[in-house]
Amino acid sequence: MTGSDFQPMQDYALTVDRFLDHGAKWQGQARVITAGADGADSAIDYAGLRDRANRLSGALLDRGLKPGDRIATLAWNTQHHVEVWYAAMGVGLVCHTLNPRLTVAHLASMVDQAKDRVLAVGAGLRDMAEALMAACPCLEQLILLDGEGDVVPQGPREAVGIETLLTTSGRPVEWGGFDERAEAGLCFTSGTTGAPKGVVYTHRSNYLHTVRSLQADAMALTATDTVLVAVPMFHANAWGLPFAGPAVGASLVLPGRVTDGRRLAELINTHGVTVAVGVPTVWLGLLDHLDAVGGETPSLERILIGGSSCPDTLLKRMESRLGATVQTSWGMTELSPQGAISPRSDKPGAAVGSGRPPMGLDLLLTDASGAPLPDQRNAVGHLKVKGHSVVHTYLGATEPAVDVEGWFDTGDLAILDDAGNLTLAGRSKDLIKSGGEWINPVEIEDIVGALPSVGLVAVIGRADPKWGERPLMVIEPRQGQEIADGDLKASLKGRVADWWIPDQIVRVSTMPLAATGKINKTQLRATYGAA
Repeated sequence: MTGSDFQPMQDYALTVDRFLDHGAKWQGQARVITAGADGADSAIDYAGLRDRANRLSGALLDRGLKPGDRIATLAWNTQHHVEVWYAAMGVGLVCHTLNPRLTVAHLASMVDQAKDRVLAVGAGLRDMAEALMAACPCLEQLILLDGEGDVVPQGPREAVGIETLLTTSGRPVEWGGFDERAEAGLCFTSGTTGAPKGVVYTHRSNYLHTVRSLQADAMALTATDTVLVAVPMFHANAWGLPFAGPAVGASLVLPGRVTDGRRLAELINTHGVTVAVGVPTVWLGLLDHLDAVGGETPSLERILIGGSSCPDTLLKRMESRLGATVQTSWGMTELSPQGAISPRSDKPGAAVGSGRPPMGLDLLLTDASGAPLPDQRNAVGHLKVKGHSVVHTYLGATEPAVDVEGWFDTGDLAILDDAGNLTLAGRSKDLIKSGGEWINPVEIEDIVGALPSVGLVAVIGRADPKWGERPLMVIEPRQGQEIADGDLKASLKGRVADWWIPDQIVRVSTMPLAATGKINKTQLRATYGAA
């Protein structure tokens, strides 16, 4: 066969249903475990999960949904939530994950932008779901997950439990058969630094992101791993773990709503977790619990962290107390989300900064005008990104989010060392301009965050009639610890310029956090930023 009829390779669409198909056929030993509210955890293998998700696809199509329609999920990390993901994506529907820690007004704005037709709601969230149904005329149906039953809300629209839906309407259907560039998911940015924006993931971008994250110097998951997914599924696809798990046959442990230190310790030890994934604040809770009551986590080999910077003292504490090595990482919703990660290592303290970009993603440092820095190593610049899983245009936007050369501006300042390890130097929007000169809050936060009595720290700009802005420090002391203002300021003396040292220090019992686990500086500025 020659000429226009010649086809050297098969067409094989890169769609995410392939991951669960593979897990069901070739990874029979792996399970998806969901934490029970009463400690009675449930488990299902990938074959069973695929069967349920596939039959749910048939039920969704029979309820009038068609490829391209969007389903919103307001739910925790559970088996039912994963089933809705694959049921939707397998037949070309789009899964829009909603953050249950936002207000109904914020969520309603996102639902209206997305034009979601169905809402799937998890345990304990039905009141919020019903408020959303009332606020959003585009929502036609409500699916109740995690044992919420078949209670019908007030109003004319339908509500049905997932088990009832499977029993009465579930039927097997063929997955795939659509373009790999079709929409698969939608997630809005956290809004910690500005208004949330919708990022639409395609099947192709999710597929290639999964391949990228599974590289040996990235997440490096294998069929021997049991992974505790403590990062929410509404946070950038739970870092891609619901795809990566079945792709390699790793078991997944889903904690549901409760992610306090006691419950995480139970899950790790009960199910032999080898890899735990989540933001630093989650593991701080685990450490405090173990220090308070005793106990070990002998099965744990690695902890993958991201979402926010982590002080060296906390890294060392995690590795020494938990007996596991820490892999640091950096990412964004717009990157699907992985941008850089430190390689797997058996040696404590091996992580440098946020690690290096895996193959499939490129980084560029520029000056404020957008011109590339002449030397891309050991100089602070504005961080830009390009790759197969990086946003091009936000939902509903009329202009692309990339420049003419295809680079996406992350809004971060960063530095790359000689080995290519990435270290963030703060958000350009977070810089404080005092008397016409810039103060970088990250440098202050790194120093103070290393103090053993400090749990969390954030530095923001506070309006000042003389200087324009002055730095204000907010700290959450470590549990049971106290530290004087003088000691905090003394830790900075000689390490930053004197005029960088915050004039005012505020203590809070609980630092405000976004759903991603990052400190919510927008909320801190609203509370403390006025003169």
